[in-house]
Amino acid sequence: MNRISTPIITDENTFGLFNYLDGTVRPSLYRNGAVMTKRDADGWDSGTVGMCLEAKELSVSNARSLRGDERRTCEVNGFELLNAPLEDDGSDFFDHDQIVRHYYGQCTELVAQNTGGRAYAFDHNIRSASGKQSQKRIVCGQPVQEPIHLVHGDYTLTSAPTRLRDLTRPPSGNDTLCSVLPAGESLIDPADAERALNGGRFAMVNVWRSITDTPVIVHPLALCDGRSVEPNDLVVFEIHYQNRIGENYFARHAPAHRWYFYPKMTRDEVLLIKQWDSAGALARSNGALADATEPSAPCTFSFHSAFEDPASPPDAPDRWSIEVRCMVIYD
Repeated sequence: MNRISTPIITDENTFGLFNYLDGTVRPSLYRNGAVMTKRDADGWDSGTVGMCLEAKELSVSNARSLRGDERRTCEVNGFELLNAPLEDDGSDFFDHDQIVRHYYGQCTELVAQNTGGRAYAFDHNIRSASGKQSQKRIVCGQPVQEPIHLVHGDYTLTSAPTRLRDLTRPPSGNDTLCSVLPAGESLIDPADAERALNGGRFAMVNVWRSITDTPVIVHPLALCDGRSVEPNDLVVFEIHYQNRIGENYFARHAPAHRWYFYPKMTRDEVLLIKQWDSAGALARSNGALADATEPSAPCTFSFHSAFEDPASPPDAPDRWSIEVRCMVIYD
């Protein structure tokens, strides 16, 4: 089957069900043990606490139909679609080593061009509902994961700077970069990280792409405009791994949230998703200010979630996607 190389443009918006934390869950900017999960040695959830959810049926705007100044950007809104055909280097998305050695470079180049900073790819996931069901694994890598139908952001006021500092140390255990970094070397120079953490700027941006020859129809990804999020919408979600504790932000619903998606994304497109930006008002103020207080300034992050599009035909092919996480250091 030939790849579709030009975007499919439609003007229709849609709607979908979005899983938020229930409004009775107290907002939190920092870890408190109220909402959490424990992960087993293979990275799967093995028990949760405080996960009280409510589903909201919400309008999702077609971001492809936006023109001119209405277009959403990674800098201001937290997400952006780019036309970025894959380099034909024969990379196999189901081989961990090939992804890290070949595809990571394409991702860092895209992120650096878009942000103006220095980009470093450090992790990735492959997602597919059928791949998770069949327990498919990446060669020399982790299992395929399912699309996440839960409104969330990947980092917090605590975990974002912690992740940057982690990348200044040599990888260990099952870290993604163990196979490519020479022994004793780190991805990011500690001095560069400290400058970014103390008066400078750093960000984390995901590069999201479909990896099949058919457009994304089922489990499309929706993005929430970062300027529509208030600190009171945030709830820390703790992830207790075998040797560390990670954090995400989950969300309580707010009527101000504005959701968008890019229907029928193709393999020749990528979606940049901002996971954290230390220059955002929410980040700079330690959660005292919302990003909407500075409309033209960078947002801190974009909530995102997979959702069920009612326009999807029942026999549509499954979504297979890859997301590569990149750290950005600004000079």
